[in-house]
Amino acid sequence: MTKQRYFFLILILGSLTALAPFSIDMYLPGFPAIARSLHTTTEKVALSLSTFFIGISAGQLLYGPLLDKFGRKKPLYFGLTVYIIASVGCYFSANIEQLIGLRFIQAVGSCAASVAAMAMVRDMFPLKDNAKVFALLILVLGASPMIAPTAGGYITDAFGWHAIFIVLTIMGILIFFAVAFGLNDQYKPDAGISLKPGPIITSFAAVIKNPQFYTYAVCGGIGFSCLFVYVSASPLVFMEVFKVSSKAYGWIFAGLSVGFIGASQVNSLLVKHFKSERIVMVAVPAMVIISALFLMGAWQNVLGLAGSLVMIFGVLSCVGILSPNTSALALAPFEKNAGTASALLGAFQMCIGSAVSVGVSLFPGQSAVPMAAIMLVSAGLSLVVLFLGKGNIKQKTTSKQGQMVAH
Repeated sequence: MTKQRYFFLILILGSLTALAPFSIDMYLPGFPAIARSLHTTTEKVALSLSTFFIGISAGQLLYGPLLDKFGRKKPLYFGLTVYIIASVGCYFSANIEQLIGLRFIQAVGSCAASVAAMAMVRDMFPLKDNAKVFALLILVLGASPMIAPTAGGYITDAFGWHAIFIVLTIMGILIFFAVAFGLNDQYKPDAGISLKPGPIITSFAAVIKNPQFYTYAVCGGIGFSCLFVYVSASPLVFMEVFKVSSKAYGWIFAGLSVGFIGASQVNSLLVKHFKSERIVMVAVPAMVIISALFLMGAWQNVLGLAGSLVMIFGVLSCVGILSPNTSALALAPFEKNAGTASALLGAFQMCIGSAVSVGVSLFPGQSAVPMAAIMLVSAGLSLVVLFLGKGNIKQKTTSKQGQMVAH
């Protein structure tokens, strides 16, 4: 594979991965404008974010079997088409209920992109390079929190919040054509895969029973939820509590994303010298410690805006290192049914993200304490899952070795 081809593959796969996050981040600065326009509250507008997460969670499981049965591109075309139509519908939303419903449909369409991208990484690249490739995808993914909120703030101020969904529609169309002309489907469709509920459930169960998958999928999913906590709570914390403008919020959001992106690229260097398992064992405890410091500082009201930014930057940096390694480790045991495994991996992340985003919305936005508390709970649970799960992985490996000796 030439360097130019490698670059374009990463760019297209990264764009697919970034579609859903971009759809989230771009409209965040428009929350107050949407609330005024649709005669509702900012908290009610935040429900359109929660339904987006729920739509992604449900859609992941839909596309997994389709990607394995029909190949990667046909289900991807379907999902992108749904996304484009729903984005146009969001533009014409006349009330908050319509927007909430259409955001759910938009999410179901967008998640085809992320599931297909993860499966294609497993298809196109050697297993030993997967963690590095995932880190590069995060670099492209990082353009979302750097560009989307800032652009969303300026677009909202200049043209109104409706224009954001025109931009997202154009993005969906461009990605559709990039997939059509820039990607080759290297996976051979498996016509033997059944789309009946029974076999699908059996296939999902086979993936879930693998100790390496469920350990790193759940550990990484819970840890990754710290990013969702930040995304869900940041409009209230920064614009309501710290009283920053929508434009300033966009710049803050972009600046904090440097922690997430930069850490993922540091990870590309780390995996050359350390195994992913070892990196994860350091990243999760570090996230627990920083989250605990954040909660204590927010509780005592001693951090202010600057201190809160430093703590959030630290947590997001840990997530940036954790995510590519847990994704690579979770998918490593699978080749034939990588689409199903990718769907479950994404579903774990988004389902947990949906739960925490709803949880954040239940607390009044009067301080950063709810954000910090939920981050600490997420990081702590991730650590518990990691230690418990690693014991099961070790037992299965030892058992396999014993069977080999016996034979």
